[in-house]
Amino acid sequence: MMTLCDMAVDVLTTADGRDKTAKSRDYAAQWFAAREAGAPLEIGTATPPLRPSRPDAPELLDPRDVPKRKPGSPQGRIALLHAVAHIELNAVDLHWDIIPRFTHVRMPMGFYDDWVKAADEESKHFNLMCDCVEEMGSFYGALPAHAGMWRAAEDTVDDFMGRLAVVPMVLEARGLDVTPGMIEIFRKADATSAVAALETIYAEEVGHVAYGSKWFHFLCGRHEEDPKDAFHTLVRRYFKGALKPPFNEEKRAEAGLPPDFYWPLTETG
Repeated sequence: MMTLCDMAVDVLTTADGRDKTAKSRDYAAQWFAAREAGAPLEIGTATPPLRPSRPDAPELLDPRDVPKRKPGSPQGRIALLHAVAHIELNAVDLHWDIIPRFTHVRMPMGFYDDWVKAADEESKHFNLMCDCVEEMGSFYGALPAHAGMWRAAEDTVDDFMGRLAVVPMVLEARGLDVTPGMIEIFRKADATSAVAALETIYAEEVGHVAYGSKWFHFLCGRHEEDPKDAFHTLVRRYFKGALKPPFNEEKRAEAGLPPDFYWPLTETG
């Protein structure tokens, strides 16, 4: 019987996006079925790779070299969905990576429930984006993508609280800020599949930010640290540059991120 950490490493070392997410969803189903049956799988230990396996395409470029495309054209809208698919694939790996990466820190079972659920949902999101891109006559891998996505994982490879601060509470919270505008772009283009897919992503990403906030606060409590001060210190240490408004304050609050966490980290703050 595979442990949860074995499952995580198997996902991380699978290169093809559709194969990776199929494994991810299957392992999540196994985890929750075992939990439901009252016979939870062992967490175990395993060594995750420093970088997850990736398909040969898309070509990964420095963020400055990724071509800018305007979303007013069909090609621009394909590029936008392709970029979201790439983000979602990275999110699948980020959520599986946190499980074996920090097993030296004792955590409640609820922690593993949350991140397996998040990884499962990100897998669904990747497939929704791929389906939309294919419906528009392209495919994931057809365009170059951003190589900087995994940097947050590498920077926080030895810092559990740093990982929670930067990945769900900064990077995923940014998704809450920008997704409503993307939904509007596809609504204006009458791209009903893309609108429905992005609305699903938007609704579920709130939960992922909330998981980050919940477990960050949990660890702060364990270490008797002030969560706001710890968050500011860690984001300044690991996140390159300032946070940029406008912020979706309503959804951030719903996810457990009050304004005094992020406004002081802006350029003007």
